[in-house]
Amino acid sequence: MNSRLSNRIWASILSFVLCLFSMTVAFGDVPNAFALDYNKEILIEADFSGRDLSDSSFTKANLRQSNFSNSNLQGVSFFAANLESANLQGTNLSNATLDSARLIKANLTNAVLEGAFAANAKFDGAIVDGADFTDVLLRPDEQKKLCRTAKGTNPTTGRDTRDTLFCP
Repeated sequence: MNSRLSNRIWASILSFVLCLFSMTVAFGDVPNAFALDYNKEILIEADFSGRDLSDSSFTKANLRQSNFSNSNLQGVSFFAANLESANLQGTNLSNATLDSARLIKANLTNAVLEGAFAANAKFDGAIVDGADFTDVLLRPDEQKKLCRTAKGTNPTTGRDTRDTLFCP
């Protein structure tokens, strides 16, 4: 086979693979374990449930009413993101950046937030039943707010929510 024909074949194969990948991305079925950049995106009511999004970035993204249930969000940046009414039930948010995020009315039931940075995050009306806040940096007023409704034990870590928040 001459080199010109061989180059055409390889170019066709590469073009086909790239086309498949862009179709996958366009329809939202992105393969797991890719650190993705969703910064400043408008993703209202997006479905990210059951995904491995570790180390991805959602900085300043609008994620209102999005579904992240049962997802791996370790090390994810939600800096200044709008997570109002988002479903974060059963997620792993260990070492995530939640600084300045709006988690108003978010469902954090059974979420693990161990080591997350949540200074200046707003949790008004958030559901934190069974959530693990071990080593999470929170503002004192937000910590008190969370303690008013905190209850349960995290099924993954076995830690009591109130204990991890240092509730009185």
